[in-house]
Amino acid sequence: MAQAMMSYPELRHPFETREIHPEGAATVLYQGKATTLSEARVDGHLFIRPGELADVNGFVLKPEGACHADTCIPIPGELFDQDDAGRWFNLTAFAEHLGQAYVADEAHAVWSFAEMPCKRDSMLIDALAPDFEVKDRQGRVVSKDSLKGKKAMIVTWASW
Repeated sequence: MAQAMMSYPELRHPFETREIHPEGAATVLYQGKATTLSEARVDGHLFIRPGELADVNGFVLKPEGACHADTCIPIPGELFDQDDAGRWFNLTAFAEHLGQAYVADEAHAVWSFAEMPCKRDSMLIDALAPDFEVKDRQGRVVSKDSLKGKKAMIVTWASW
């Protein structure tokens, strides 16, 4: 008789506890990606090393602010902190500054951030549908060009 094997070996013992990341580290979830930060400071806010901001959400700190593509957001000085261990960036205060929602499990040092309104808004304003031609229910061809100047909602579906 064949022995049943599970596809995911890490799920074989669902009640066995194990560390999410090493002691002193933190995990940030953003846009379907989990970033483990080698060190973080937690005291009501999540402080990370300034150089790790790009790994977390794609923003790069420059003299003009936090920049992502063509968008630069001025950074208030209070988002930075200095202690004996070096310079820190307050990631949760940055999220609050942007109006970005997040949830935190401070006991396990895990934060999950929603999409940033500044990225979402520009995507909704600037996004363009690709050129297409489809048949409607009456068999007439509808193209993107035929909808020019009209508001349209395009709904797609796939079986896979």
